[in-house]
Amino acid sequence: MKLYLILASFFFAQFSYAQEVANTPIKEVWSLEDCINYALENNITVKEAILNSDIAAVDYDRAKSSKLPNLFGNVSQSFSSGNTIDPITSDFVTEQINSNNVGINSSITLFQGNQLNNQIAQNKLLMEQSFFQGEIEKNNIALNILETYLQALFSKESITMAENNLEASEKEVLRAKARLDAGTIALSDLTEAQSQAATNKYNVISAKNTYEQYIIDLKQLLELSPMEDMDIETIDENMDLINLELNKTAIYYKALEFMPEIEVSNLNIAVNEKELEIAKGAYLPTLALSGSVGSGYTSINYNSFSDQYNTNFNQRLGLTLSIPIFNRNQTKSAVRTASINIEKAQIQKQGTEKVVYKKVETAYQNAVSAQEQLFAAKASQEAAEQSYRLAQKKYELEDLSTTDLVISQNTYTNAQQNYLQAKYLNILYHQLLQFYQGNDIKL
Repeated sequence: MKLYLILASFFFAQFSYAQEVANTPIKEVWSLEDCINYALENNITVKEAILNSDIAAVDYDRAKSSKLPNLFGNVSQSFSSGNTIDPITSDFVTEQINSNNVGINSSITLFQGNQLNNQIAQNKLLMEQSFFQGEIEKNNIALNILETYLQALFSKESITMAENNLEASEKEVLRAKARLDAGTIALSDLTEAQSQAATNKYNVISAKNTYEQYIIDLKQLLELSPMEDMDIETIDENMDLINLELNKTAIYYKALEFMPEIEVSNLNIAVNEKELEIAKGAYLPTLALSGSVGSGYTSINYNSFSDQYNTNFNQRLGLTLSIPIFNRNQTKSAVRTASINIEKAQIQKQGTEKVVYKKVETAYQNAVSAQEQLFAAKASQEAAEQSYRLAQKKYELEDLSTTDLVISQNTYTNAQQNYLQAKYLNILYHQLLQFYQGNDIKL
């Protein structure tokens, strides 16, 4: 019996452990490309832009349908008494009347100053403009993810750096305690080492919190659930971080060829030019064709219901020509307003080109600066690391005070931070320059 209890307990423990492992959530590791692709499919700002494009497509279809004829049916039933007019025969009668009418009518605009064709063309331009507005939103999301992803990577490396510093400072505290027990240092040296260890522990906690904040920002851009675990993929340490042989003028002209902001500005000019043509169309006459068929029944006619419907069956076909003579300068004002809007759209395009140039110029200058900073920061980090290693050896040989060791470690920490910052800024601005040339964002 005792053996059975032991075996049962063993298998229960194994089963519980297996269940615990199975229920443990797996933290998915996301690359930058994964984040961008997922966001372009799920981000609500992108989805809203797509819906706006769908609305523009509906408006375009509606504009095309405006050239088609309409068709309406009507049915009426009336009861009247006293002095009245028969609605079917138009005779004046003084008795009670029960009558009904049925009919179908249709009309189509044959010519309206070419306004219908211009409205269709304008709505097509608006549909294309809405598409490029969506591309702008997609680019903004991709750039936001790039920046947030790199900030998260910077924070992730800062955690490792802070943990290494904490480990080193805790070892220094142990050495300081041993030296204090041996009577070779004062109590103030030990407390200074403990203070440095406490500061480094605070830095570890702060770095972890900063990393989690950027992960939250990434989740929001990707529209992930707050409960979903997420981790990001680190970059290849051997990747070429210093590679800037680009011409900013060439980048600018390349950006003008594909940036959706420029396409939106060009289409905005075209839309306002169509608006001018539509306004001028109001100076021309409008020709419309209309027709109807119908019949009716009245109770004062003693013929049968079907006979009256056959007798009263009528058809109508007509043309209507409307010639504008004077509409209190409404058309003249509309033409002038449309002309002004064209000039405004052209000025707005110039402003958009200036914004694009500023973005390219800023990214280029920052890339040059980050590249130079990276060279300097790398040299500074290597020198500070060597100095700190020498300081540690001197401290172990009791040839250096705790204060000098702490100063050396802080110098090394600052050099590491500067190198990390220059490293990720160099990556960021290099990717921005690639983006402005129409290349994919990828690490």
